[in-house]
Amino acid sequence: MITGIFKLALQHRIKKIEHFMQHPEAVQRRVLKQLISAAQGTEWGTLHDYAHTESYEQFADRVPLGDYETLKSHIDRMRHGEKNVLWKGQVKWYAKSSGTTNDKSKFIPVSPQALRDTHYRGGSDCVAIYLRNHPESRMMSGKGLILGGSHQPNYNLKHSYVGDLSAVLIENISPVVNLFRVPGKETALLEDFELKRDRIAREAMHKNVTNISGVPSWMMSVINRTLELSGKQYLDEVWPNLEVFFHGGVAFTPYREQYRRLIKNPNMHYEETYNASEGFFAIQNDPADKAMLLMLDYGVFYEFIPLEDVGTESPRVLPLWQVEKGRNYAMVISTSSGLWRYQIGDTVRFESTNPYKIIISGRTKSFINAFGEELIVDNAEKGLQQACKLTGAIVNEYTAAPVFMDANGQCRHQWVIEFDQAPDNLQQFAAILDKTLQEVNSDYEAKRFKNLTLQPLEIVVARPGLFNDWLKSRGKLGGQHKVPRLSNNRDTIEQILAMNK
Repeated sequence: MITGIFKLALQHRIKKIEHFMQHPEAVQRRVLKQLISAAQGTEWGTLHDYAHTESYEQFADRVPLGDYETLKSHIDRMRHGEKNVLWKGQVKWYAKSSGTTNDKSKFIPVSPQALRDTHYRGGSDCVAIYLRNHPESRMMSGKGLILGGSHQPNYNLKHSYVGDLSAVLIENISPVVNLFRVPGKETALLEDFELKRDRIAREAMHKNVTNISGVPSWMMSVINRTLELSGKQYLDEVWPNLEVFFHGGVAFTPYREQYRRLIKNPNMHYEETYNASEGFFAIQNDPADKAMLLMLDYGVFYEFIPLEDVGTESPRVLPLWQVEKGRNYAMVISTSSGLWRYQIGDTVRFESTNPYKIIISGRTKSFINAFGEELIVDNAEKGLQQACKLTGAIVNEYTAAPVFMDANGQCRHQWVIEFDQAPDNLQQFAAILDKTLQEVNSDYEAKRFKNLTLQPLEIVVARPGLFNDWLKSRGKLGGQHKVPRLSNNRDTIEQILAMNK
Protein backbone atom coordinates (compact mmCIF):
# COMPACT_ATOMS: atom_id res chain seq x y z
CA MET A 1 0.00 0.00 0.00
CA ILE A 2 2.86 2.38 0.87
CA THR A 3 4.50 1.77 -2.50
CA GLY A 4 1.15 2.37 -4.20
CA ILE A 5 0.79 5.73 -2.48
CA PHE A 6 4.29 6.75 -3.61
CA LYS A 7 3.48 5.60 -7.13
CA LEU A 8 0.40 7.81 -7.29
CA ALA A 9 2.29 10.77 -5.84
CA LEU A 10 5.00 10.44 -8.49
CA GLN A 11 2.71 10.10 -11.49
CA HIS A 12 2.69 13.84 -12.09
CA ARG A 13 6.46 13.76 -12.35
CA ILE A 14 6.31 11.01 -15.00
CA LYS A 15 4.11 13.33 -17.07
CA LYS A 16 6.71 16.13 -16.80
CA ILE A 17 9.45 13.74 -17.90
CA GLU A 18 7.35 12.75 -20.90
CA HIS A 19 6.87 16.46 -21.64
CA PHE A 20 10.58 17.27 -21.86
CA MET A 21 11.15 14.12 -23.91
CA GLN A 22 8.68 15.50 -26.47
CA HIS A 23 9.80 19.15 -26.29
CA PRO A 24 13.55 19.08 -25.57
CA GLU A 25 14.61 22.33 -27.24
CA ALA A 26 11.84 24.40 -25.68
CA VAL A 27 12.55 22.98 -22.22
CA GLN A 28 16.30 23.54 -22.49
CA ARG A 29 15.85 27.11 -23.74
CA ARG A 30 13.52 27.75 -20.79
CA VAL A 31 16.11 26.32 -18.35
CA LEU A 32 18.80 28.63 -19.75
CA LYS A 33 16.48 31.63 -19.49
CA GLN A 34 15.78 30.80 -15.84
CA LEU A 35 19.48 30.41 -15.05
CA ILE A 36 20.35 33.74 -16.68
CA SER A 37 17.50 35.51 -14.92
CA ALA A 38 18.49 34.14 -11.51
CA ALA A 39 22.14 35.18 -11.95
CA GLN A 40 21.59 38.70 -13.38
CA GLY A 41 22.55 40.41 -10.15
CA THR A 42 25.70 38.38 -9.57
CA GLU A 43 29.21 39.55 -10.32
CA TRP A 44 29.41 37.00 -13.15
CA GLY A 45 26.02 38.00 -14.55
CA THR A 46 26.97 41.68 -14.55
CA LEU A 47 30.31 40.98 -16.22
CA HIS A 48 28.64 39.05 -19.04
CA ASP A 49 25.60 41.32 -19.45
CA TYR A 50 22.98 38.78 -18.38
CA ALA A 51 20.45 41.62 -18.01
CA HIS A 52 20.39 41.95 -21.79
CA THR A 53 20.88 38.27 -22.70
CA GLU A 54 17.65 36.89 -24.07
CA SER A 55 18.67 33.93 -26.21
CA TYR A 56 21.04 31.00 -26.34
CA GLU A 57 22.88 32.58 -29.22
CA GLN A 58 23.61 35.73 -27.18
CA PHE A 59 24.66 33.62 -24.20
CA ALA A 60 27.10 31.57 -26.29
CA ASP A 61 28.55 34.73 -27.77
CA ARG A 62 29.08 36.49 -24.44
CA VAL A 63 30.16 33.72 -22.07
CA PRO A 64 33.49 31.92 -22.68
CA LEU A 65 34.01 28.18 -22.31
CA GLY A 66 35.49 27.34 -18.93
CA ASP A 67 36.54 24.64 -16.52
CA TYR A 68 37.49 24.40 -12.86
CA GLU A 69 40.74 26.28 -13.37
CA THR A 70 38.97 29.28 -14.91
CA LEU A 71 36.37 29.41 -12.12
CA LYS A 72 38.64 28.43 -9.24
CA SER A 73 39.33 31.95 -7.94
CA HIS A 74 35.61 32.77 -7.98
CA ILE A 75 34.77 29.54 -6.14
CA ASP A 76 37.44 30.19 -3.51
CA ARG A 77 35.95 33.60 -2.81
CA MET A 78 32.56 31.96 -2.45
CA ARG A 79 34.05 29.46 -0.01
CA HIS A 80 35.30 32.39 2.05
CA GLY A 81 31.74 33.66 2.37
CA GLU A 82 31.36 36.16 -0.48
CA LYS A 83 27.84 36.43 -1.88
CA ASN A 84 26.55 36.88 -5.42
CA VAL A 85 29.76 35.82 -7.15
CA LEU A 86 28.82 33.04 -9.57
CA TRP A 87 25.35 32.40 -8.18
CA LYS A 88 22.86 34.44 -6.23
CA GLY A 89 23.18 34.64 -2.47
CA GLN A 90 25.68 32.72 -0.36
CA VAL A 91 26.54 29.12 -1.19
CA LYS A 92 27.46 27.23 1.98
CA TRP A 93 27.99 23.68 0.71
CA TYR A 94 30.81 22.42 -1.52
CA ALA A 95 31.17 18.93 -2.95
CA LYS A 96 34.76 17.74 -2.79
CA SER A 97 35.79 15.99 -5.98
CA SER A 98 38.99 14.65 -7.52
CA GLY A 99 41.60 17.25 -8.33
CA THR A 100 42.91 19.03 -11.37
CA THR A 101 46.45 19.42 -12.67
CA ASN A 102 47.28 21.92 -9.94
CA ASP A 103 45.20 20.76 -6.99
CA LYS A 104 44.52 17.57 -5.07
CA SER A 105 40.79 18.30 -4.88
CA LYS A 106 38.12 20.41 -6.52
CA PHE A 107 35.40 22.10 -4.50
CA ILE A 108 32.15 22.27 -6.45
CA PRO A 109 29.54 24.74 -5.15
CA VAL A 110 26.16 23.18 -4.33
CA SER A 111 23.48 25.84 -3.97
CA PRO A 112 20.08 25.29 -2.33
CA GLN A 113 18.52 25.47 -5.81
CA ALA A 114 20.82 22.73 -7.10
CA LEU A 115 20.07 20.53 -4.10
CA ARG A 116 16.35 20.84 -4.72
CA ASP A 117 16.08 21.00 -8.50
CA THR A 118 19.01 18.80 -9.54
CA HIS A 119 20.23 16.31 -6.97
CA TYR A 120 17.08 15.55 -4.99
CA ARG A 121 14.91 15.62 -8.10
CA GLY A 122 17.29 13.12 -9.66
CA GLY A 123 16.95 10.76 -6.72
CA SER A 124 13.18 11.08 -6.73
CA ASP A 125 13.03 10.50 -10.48
CA CYS A 126 15.05 7.30 -10.12
CA VAL A 127 12.30 5.96 -7.89
CA ALA A 128 9.50 7.30 -10.12
CA ILE A 129 10.98 5.69 -13.23
CA TYR A 130 11.64 2.41 -11.42
CA LEU A 131 8.07 2.20 -10.09
CA ARG A 132 6.68 2.96 -13.55
CA ASN A 133 8.78 0.16 -15.05
CA HIS A 134 7.97 -2.30 -12.26
CA PRO A 135 4.36 -1.84 -11.14
CA GLU A 136 4.61 -5.00 -9.00
CA SER A 137 7.31 -3.39 -6.83
CA ARG A 138 7.07 -3.30 -3.04
CA MET A 139 10.28 -1.37 -2.48
CA MET A 140 8.70 1.29 -0.27
CA SER A 141 7.52 -1.35 2.18
CA GLY A 142 11.11 -1.62 3.42
CA LYS A 143 14.19 0.54 3.70
CA GLY A 144 16.84 1.75 1.29
CA LEU A 145 20.51 1.27 2.08
CA ILE A 146 22.21 4.47 0.90
CA LEU A 147 25.97 4.92 1.19
CA GLY A 148 27.34 8.30 2.13
CA GLY A 149 30.66 10.01 2.59
CA SER A 150 31.76 12.57 5.17
CA HIS A 151 32.14 16.34 5.44
CA GLN A 152 34.31 18.85 7.24
CA PRO A 153 34.05 22.57 8.11
CA ASN A 154 34.77 24.93 5.21
CA TYR A 155 37.48 27.42 6.19
CA ASN A 156 35.89 27.42 9.69
CA LEU A 157 33.07 29.49 8.19
CA LYS A 158 29.93 29.16 10.28
CA HIS A 159 27.42 26.62 8.89
CA SER A 160 29.54 26.05 5.79
CA TYR A 161 30.99 22.66 4.87
CA VAL A 162 32.95 20.72 2.26
CA GLY A 163 32.66 16.99 1.71
CA ASP A 164 31.59 14.16 -0.54
CA LEU A 165 28.44 14.97 -2.47
CA SER A 166 26.65 12.07 -0.78
CA ALA A 167 27.40 13.62 2.61
CA VAL A 168 26.05 16.97 1.45
CA LEU A 169 22.84 15.27 0.33
CA ILE A 170 22.42 13.27 3.54
CA GLU A 171 23.03 16.32 5.73
CA ASN A 172 20.39 18.38 3.90
CA ILE A 173 17.79 15.72 3.16
CA SER A 174 14.22 15.93 4.47
CA PRO A 175 13.78 14.14 7.83
CA VAL A 176 10.88 12.22 6.26
CA VAL A 177 13.28 10.42 3.91
CA ASN A 178 15.25 9.17 6.90
CA LEU A 179 12.25 7.03 7.84
CA PHE A 180 12.88 4.97 4.71
CA ARG A 181 16.67 4.67 4.77
CA VAL A 182 19.54 3.02 6.62
CA PRO A 183 22.05 3.49 8.16
CA GLY A 184 21.43 6.24 10.69
CA LYS A 185 22.83 9.67 9.94
CA GLU A 186 25.65 9.38 12.47
CA THR A 187 26.92 6.19 10.84
CA ALA A 188 26.36 7.45 7.30
CA LEU A 189 28.62 10.46 7.86
CA LEU A 190 31.52 8.67 9.56
CA GLU A 191 34.88 9.48 8.00
CA ASP A 192 36.62 6.17 8.80
CA PHE A 193 35.29 3.88 6.07
CA GLU A 194 36.44 0.68 7.77
CA LEU A 195 34.45 1.58 10.88
CA LYS A 196 31.59 2.89 8.76
CA ARG A 197 31.42 -0.31 6.70
CA ASP A 198 31.21 -2.43 9.84
CA ARG A 199 28.54 -0.26 11.44
CA ILE A 200 26.48 -0.09 8.25
CA ALA A 201 26.52 -3.87 7.99
CA ARG A 202 25.52 -4.31 11.64
CA GLU A 203 22.74 -1.71 11.43
CA ALA A 204 21.31 -2.93 8.13
CA MET A 205 21.55 -6.71 8.20
CA HIS A 206 18.51 -7.11 10.45
CA LYS A 207 16.42 -4.53 8.56
CA ASN A 208 14.01 -5.16 5.70
CA VAL A 209 16.23 -3.67 2.99
CA THR A 210 14.45 -3.57 -0.38
CA ASN A 211 16.78 -1.27 -2.34
CA ILE A 212 20.42 -0.21 -2.29
CA SER A 213 22.08 2.90 -3.75
CA GLY A 214 25.70 3.83 -4.24
CA VAL A 215 28.95 3.37 -6.12
CA PRO A 216 29.39 -0.33 -7.07
CA SER A 217 32.89 -0.67 -5.59
CA TRP A 218 31.96 0.84 -2.22
CA MET A 219 28.69 -1.09 -2.07
CA MET A 220 30.48 -4.37 -2.79
CA SER A 221 32.72 -3.75 0.20
CA VAL A 222 29.67 -3.24 2.44
CA ILE A 223 27.98 -6.33 1.01
CA ASN A 224 31.02 -8.48 1.71
CA ARG A 225 31.13 -7.30 5.32
CA THR A 226 27.40 -7.93 5.70
CA LEU A 227 27.82 -11.49 4.48
CA GLU A 228 30.79 -12.02 6.83
CA LEU A 229 28.81 -10.87 9.86
CA SER A 230 25.64 -12.72 8.94
CA GLY A 231 27.35 -15.96 7.98
CA LYS A 232 25.26 -16.10 4.81
CA GLN A 233 26.48 -16.98 1.33
CA TYR A 234 24.06 -14.88 -0.68
CA LEU A 235 22.66 -11.41 -0.07
CA ASP A 236 19.15 -12.71 -0.76
CA GLU A 237 19.44 -14.69 2.47
CA VAL A 238 20.10 -11.50 4.43
CA TRP A 239 17.58 -9.29 2.63
CA PRO A 240 14.99 -11.56 0.95
CA ASN A 241 12.98 -8.55 -0.28
CA LEU A 242 15.89 -6.79 -1.98
CA GLU A 243 14.78 -5.88 -5.51
CA VAL A 244 16.85 -3.03 -6.99
CA PHE A 245 20.32 -1.47 -6.99
CA PHE A 246 20.50 2.18 -8.09
CA HIS A 247 24.13 2.56 -9.10
CA GLY A 248 26.42 5.20 -10.60
CA GLY A 249 29.80 6.85 -10.24
CA VAL A 250 31.82 4.24 -12.15
CA ALA A 251 31.12 1.77 -14.92
CA PHE A 252 29.10 -1.22 -13.70
CA THR A 253 30.47 -3.72 -16.21
CA PRO A 254 33.42 -4.96 -14.10
CA TYR A 255 31.12 -5.59 -11.15
CA ARG A 256 28.07 -7.05 -12.85
CA GLU A 257 29.06 -10.70 -12.50
CA GLN A 258 30.06 -10.27 -8.88
CA TYR A 259 26.66 -8.86 -8.01
CA ARG A 260 24.97 -11.65 -9.90
CA ARG A 261 27.06 -14.16 -8.00
CA LEU A 262 26.06 -12.72 -4.62
CA ILE A 263 22.43 -11.92 -5.44
CA LYS A 264 20.72 -14.98 -6.86
CA ASN A 265 17.20 -13.54 -7.10
CA PRO A 266 16.34 -13.64 -10.84
CA ASN A 267 14.02 -10.67 -10.30
CA MET A 268 16.79 -8.39 -8.99
CA HIS A 269 16.88 -5.13 -10.96
CA TYR A 270 19.66 -2.64 -11.71
CA GLU A 271 19.14 1.00 -12.67
CA GLU A 272 22.12 3.12 -13.76
CA THR A 273 22.42 6.82 -13.08
CA TYR A 274 24.80 9.54 -14.25
CA ASN A 275 25.33 11.81 -11.31
CA ALA A 276 28.40 13.76 -10.27
CA SER A 277 29.44 16.51 -7.89
CA GLU A 278 28.56 19.01 -10.63
CA GLY A 279 25.03 17.71 -11.14
CA PHE A 280 22.63 14.87 -11.81
CA PHE A 281 22.42 14.33 -15.54
CA ALA A 282 20.82 11.08 -16.71
CA ILE A 283 18.87 7.99 -15.65
CA GLN A 284 18.42 4.60 -17.28
CA ASN A 285 14.70 4.76 -18.02
CA ASP A 286 14.38 1.47 -19.91
CA PRO A 287 15.71 -1.74 -18.29
CA ALA A 288 16.27 -3.24 -21.75
CA ASP A 289 18.37 -0.28 -22.93
CA LYS A 290 21.74 0.56 -21.36
CA ALA A 291 21.56 4.13 -22.62
CA MET A 292 20.37 6.73 -20.11
CA LEU A 293 17.75 9.41 -20.59
CA LEU A 294 19.26 12.90 -20.40
CA MET A 295 17.24 14.80 -17.80
CA LEU A 296 16.45 18.21 -19.27
CA ASP A 297 14.59 20.11 -16.53
CA TYR A 298 17.04 19.88 -13.63
CA GLY A 299 18.40 23.43 -13.74
CA VAL A 300 21.23 22.25 -16.00
CA PHE A 301 21.73 23.63 -19.51
CA TYR A 302 23.72 21.35 -21.81
CA GLU A 303 26.16 22.05 -24.61
CA PHE A 304 28.44 19.64 -26.44
CA ILE A 305 31.84 19.83 -28.13
CA PRO A 306 32.46 17.28 -30.92
CA LEU A 307 35.22 14.98 -29.72
CA GLU A 308 37.49 15.87 -32.63
CA ASP A 309 37.32 19.53 -31.55
CA VAL A 310 38.34 18.95 -27.93
CA GLY A 311 41.58 20.74 -27.18
CA THR A 312 41.53 22.86 -30.31
CA GLU A 313 41.85 26.63 -30.18
CA SER A 314 38.29 27.35 -31.39
CA PRO A 315 36.13 24.27 -30.80
CA ARG A 316 32.61 24.05 -32.12
CA VAL A 317 30.08 24.14 -29.28
CA LEU A 318 26.59 22.82 -29.99
CA PRO A 319 23.36 23.09 -28.04
CA LEU A 320 21.49 19.87 -27.40
CA TRP A 321 19.16 20.25 -30.38
CA GLN A 322 22.11 20.24 -32.81
CA VAL A 323 23.85 17.01 -31.73
CA GLU A 324 23.81 13.86 -33.86
CA LYS A 325 23.13 10.28 -32.96
CA GLY A 326 26.15 7.98 -32.74
CA ARG A 327 28.71 10.74 -32.24
CA ASN A 328 30.95 11.38 -29.22
CA TYR A 329 30.91 14.76 -27.53
CA ALA A 330 32.56 16.40 -24.55
CA MET A 331 29.84 17.68 -22.27
CA VAL A 332 29.57 21.34 -21.23
CA ILE A 333 27.14 22.44 -18.51
CA SER A 334 25.72 25.62 -17.02
CA THR A 335 24.05 25.03 -13.64
CA SER A 336 22.09 26.57 -10.79
CA SER A 337 25.25 26.46 -8.69
CA GLY A 338 27.08 28.93 -10.92
CA LEU A 339 29.09 26.64 -13.17
CA TRP A 340 28.93 28.55 -16.47
CA ARG A 341 29.80 26.76 -19.73
CA TYR A 342 31.81 24.39 -17.58
CA GLN A 343 33.65 21.53 -19.28
CA ILE A 344 33.05 18.64 -16.92
CA GLY A 345 35.64 16.38 -18.55
CA ASP A 346 33.29 13.54 -19.53
CA THR A 347 32.53 12.41 -23.05
CA VAL A 348 29.15 10.98 -24.00
CA ARG A 349 27.74 9.31 -27.09
CA PHE A 350 24.16 9.85 -28.15
CA GLU A 351 22.39 6.55 -28.73
CA SER A 352 19.15 8.36 -29.52
CA THR A 353 18.01 11.91 -30.22
CA ASN A 354 14.28 11.20 -29.90
CA PRO A 355 14.38 11.17 -26.94
CA TYR A 356 17.93 12.22 -26.07
CA LYS A 357 19.68 9.21 -24.58
CA ILE A 358 23.37 8.85 -23.85
CA ILE A 359 26.07 6.52 -22.66
CA ILE A 360 29.22 7.75 -20.92
CA SER A 361 31.95 7.04 -23.44
CA GLY A 362 34.99 8.22 -21.50
CA ARG A 363 36.92 11.23 -20.38
CA THR A 364 38.45 14.00 -22.41
CA LYS A 365 41.87 12.98 -21.11
CA SER A 366 43.62 9.72 -20.34
CA PHE A 367 42.51 8.41 -16.96
CA ILE A 368 41.71 5.44 -14.74
CA ASN A 369 38.32 5.56 -13.01
CA ALA A 370 37.43 1.88 -12.62
CA PHE A 371 36.73 2.26 -8.90
CA GLY A 372 35.95 5.96 -8.53
CA GLU A 373 39.61 7.00 -8.14
CA GLU A 374 39.73 9.35 -11.16
CA LEU A 375 43.48 9.04 -11.62
CA ILE A 376 44.77 11.42 -14.31
CA VAL A 377 48.08 11.52 -16.17
CA ASP A 378 49.32 14.49 -14.19
CA ASN A 379 48.91 12.44 -10.99
CA ALA A 380 50.87 9.59 -12.56
CA GLU A 381 53.68 11.87 -13.70
CA LYS A 382 54.05 13.42 -10.26
CA GLY A 383 54.06 9.99 -8.63
CA LEU A 384 56.73 8.64 -10.96
CA GLN A 385 58.82 11.78 -10.59
CA GLN A 386 58.91 11.42 -6.81
CA ALA A 387 59.62 7.68 -6.96
CA CYS A 388 62.49 8.26 -9.36
CA LYS A 389 63.85 11.12 -7.26
CA LEU A 390 63.98 9.02 -4.10
CA THR A 391 65.28 5.80 -5.65
CA GLY A 392 67.55 7.02 -8.43
CA ALA A 393 65.47 5.22 -11.07
CA ILE A 394 64.86 6.54 -14.58
CA VAL A 395 61.60 5.70 -16.37
CA ASN A 396 61.62 5.37 -20.13
CA GLU A 397 58.01 4.41 -20.92
CA TYR A 398 54.98 3.26 -18.96
CA THR A 399 51.31 2.44 -19.10
CA ALA A 400 48.80 1.58 -16.40
CA ALA A 401 45.35 0.02 -16.20
CA PRO A 402 43.01 -1.44 -13.59
CA VAL A 403 42.90 -5.05 -12.50
CA PHE A 404 39.24 -5.61 -11.76
CA MET A 405 37.95 -7.43 -8.69
CA ASP A 406 38.56 -11.15 -8.49
CA ALA A 407 36.48 -13.68 -6.56
CA ASN A 408 38.00 -12.42 -3.30
CA GLY A 409 37.10 -8.81 -4.01
CA GLN A 410 40.74 -7.88 -4.70
CA CYS A 411 41.53 -5.13 -7.18
CA ARG A 412 44.47 -2.88 -7.96
CA HIS A 413 46.26 -0.80 -10.56
CA GLN A 414 48.81 -2.57 -12.71
CA TRP A 415 51.72 -0.59 -14.12
CA VAL A 416 54.02 -1.77 -16.91
CA ILE A 417 57.20 0.29 -16.67
CA GLU A 418 60.24 0.23 -18.92
CA PHE A 419 63.19 1.57 -16.95
CA ASP A 420 66.23 3.22 -18.45
CA GLN A 421 67.73 2.70 -15.01
CA ALA A 422 65.88 0.33 -12.71
CA PRO A 423 65.62 1.01 -8.97
CA ASP A 424 67.66 -1.14 -6.62
CA ASN A 425 64.47 -1.95 -4.73
CA LEU A 426 61.33 -2.26 -6.87
CA GLN A 427 59.05 -2.62 -3.84
CA GLN A 428 60.33 0.67 -2.44
CA PHE A 429 59.74 2.35 -5.83
CA ALA A 430 56.16 1.01 -5.90
CA ALA A 431 55.48 2.15 -2.33
CA ILE A 432 56.68 5.70 -3.04
CA LEU A 433 54.64 5.85 -6.23
CA ASP A 434 51.55 4.66 -4.41
CA LYS A 435 52.03 7.06 -1.50
CA THR A 436 52.55 10.04 -3.82
CA LEU A 437 49.43 9.21 -5.84
CA GLN A 438 47.46 9.35 -2.59
CA GLU A 439 49.01 12.70 -1.74
CA VAL A 440 48.07 14.31 -5.06
CA ASN A 441 44.63 12.69 -5.59
CA SER A 442 42.09 12.58 -2.76
CA ASP A 443 39.81 10.09 -4.53
CA TYR A 444 42.68 7.63 -5.05
CA GLU A 445 43.61 8.16 -1.41
CA ALA A 446 40.07 7.28 -0.32
CA LYS A 447 39.95 4.12 -2.41
CA ARG A 448 43.35 3.00 -1.04
CA PHE A 449 42.27 3.56 2.57
CA LYS A 450 43.33 0.44 4.51
CA ASN A 451 43.27 -1.58 1.26
CA LEU A 452 39.47 -1.77 1.46
CA THR A 453 38.72 -0.96 -2.18
CA LEU A 454 42.11 -0.82 -3.92
CA GLN A 455 45.06 -2.98 -2.94
CA PRO A 456 48.67 -1.74 -3.40
CA LEU A 457 49.59 -1.16 -7.02
CA GLU A 458 51.56 -3.77 -8.97
CA ILE A 459 54.56 -3.02 -11.19
CA VAL A 460 55.55 -5.24 -14.11
CA VAL A 461 59.05 -4.48 -15.39
CA ALA A 462 59.07 -4.23 -19.18
CA ARG A 463 61.91 -5.63 -21.23
CA PRO A 464 64.00 -3.06 -23.13
CA GLY A 465 62.29 -1.87 -26.30
CA LEU A 466 58.88 -3.33 -25.42
CA PHE A 467 56.89 -0.15 -26.01
CA ASN A 468 58.61 0.63 -29.30
CA ASP A 469 57.89 -2.91 -30.44
CA TRP A 470 54.24 -2.49 -29.49
CA LEU A 471 53.97 0.81 -31.35
CA LYS A 472 55.67 -0.76 -34.37
CA SER A 473 53.25 -3.68 -34.33
CA ARG A 474 50.39 -1.16 -34.42
CA GLY A 475 51.94 0.84 -37.28
CA LYS A 476 52.43 3.78 -34.92
CA LEU A 477 56.17 3.95 -34.45
CA GLY A 478 57.50 7.50 -34.74
CA GLY A 479 55.68 10.69 -35.58
CA GLN A 480 53.15 11.97 -33.07
CA HIS A 481 52.10 8.53 -31.86
CA LYS A 482 52.35 7.93 -28.13
CA VAL A 483 51.89 5.09 -25.70
CA PRO A 484 48.60 5.50 -23.80
CA ARG A 485 49.64 6.38 -20.27
CA LEU A 486 46.43 5.49 -18.43
CA SER A 487 43.57 3.36 -19.67
CA ASN A 488 40.25 2.57 -18.03
CA ASN A 489 40.18 -0.89 -19.62
CA ARG A 490 42.77 -3.60 -20.16
CA ASP A 491 42.85 -3.67 -23.97
CA THR A 492 46.18 -1.88 -24.38
CA ILE A 493 47.96 -3.32 -21.37
CA GLU A 494 47.07 -6.90 -22.33
CA GLN A 495 48.56 -6.38 -25.78
CA ILE A 496 51.74 -4.98 -24.24
CA LEU A 497 52.00 -7.74 -21.63
CA ALA A 498 51.63 -10.38 -24.34
CA MET A 499 54.77 -8.99 -25.99
CA ASN A 500 56.78 -8.73 -22.76
CA LYS A 501 58.84 -11.88 -23.39
